[in-house]
Amino acid sequence: MIAIDDLHKSYRTADGRLSAVLKGLSLQVPERSITAVVGPSGAGKSTLARCISLLERPDSGSIRINGLDLSVLSGEALRRERRAIGTVFQSSALLSRRTAWENVALPLAWLGVVERDIKARVGELLESVGLSHKADAWPAQLSGGQRQRIAIARALALRPSVLLADEATSGLDPQATASVLTLL
Repeated sequence: MIAIDDLHKSYRTADGRLSAVLKGLSLQVPERSITAVVGPSGAGKSTLARCISLLERPDSGSIRINGLDLSVLSGEALRRERRAIGTVFQSSALLSRRTAWENVALPLAWLGVVERDIKARVGELLESVGLSHKADAWPAQLSGGQRQRIAIARALALRPSVLLADEATSGLDPQATASVLTLL
């Protein structure tokens, strides 16, 4: 479960003023549910996702995932807990100098997972996103939808308990969108 209580996040504008993006946001997302946050551009949806994963620190408030307040963690404790959060960004954020297979394998390799297990997990994920045949392709050789599906496979590599998808289907055609939503 994700529980957010009285979350605040502001940014400084170019002229030095403080602009509040999240103003006392509180919400709960039950375990094993799919929840969409909708709103106009600039409403703070991406900021919320970045705060949940603590890629950005909120100004105040708490973010609890499975009962643990992530907003008080730092260093190794925070890195350890982030492993339970998969994130898919609108831009896919693939590494251009790594193949599709290598992009999916990356989080597993960083954690020191043995090669045999990496091969099995990456193969399983590429199959699940329908891109086994593109394992050796570079991101520049993939369509937007294919890049996004590789990004989703990478986000799922560590079997996260929470998956944040920030406009994960925004650049996809209807067929690719349906495929991605089924996968999620």
